[in-house]
Amino acid sequence: MKKTFLIIVSVLLVGLLTVGCSTSNSDNNNNNNNNNNNNQEELREFTLEELAQYNGKDGNPAYVAVNGKVYDVTDVPAWRGGSHQGEVVAGIDATTFISRSPHGTSVLNGLKIVGTLK
Repeated sequence: MKKTFLIIVSVLLVGLLTVGCSTSNSDNNNNNNNNNNNNQEELREFTLEELAQYNGKDGNPAYVAVNGKVYDVTDVPAWRGGSHQGEVVAGIDATTFISRSPHGTSVLNGLKIVGTLK
C-alpha cells in the first residue's frame, strides 16, 4: 500500500514539474518574442522605398510603419492581401492613417516589430 502511494505521489510530482517547466518555457518564449522588439541590434532600418517592397502582394510580407517603428501585419486578418479596409495599403508609413482611425495605435500591441523607419 505504501509502495503504491509513493509511486502515485512520484508520478504526480513528475507531472507537475513537467507542466510547470513547459509553461515556464512557453512564457519565456512569449516574453522573448515580445522583448525581441526591444533589441535594437536585431531591427532593420527601412527607407520608405525599401518599406514599399513589403506590400503584402505577390507573396511578400506586409509591413507598415507607425511612429518610426515597422510592424509585421502579414498575419493580421484585417490586412489580408496587403490592404486595410480598402483604404490603406501595406508598405507605407501609416502613422497619419492610424492616428485618425477609431482604434488608434492600440491594435499594434503584440505585433512583431521588424525594424525602424529611417
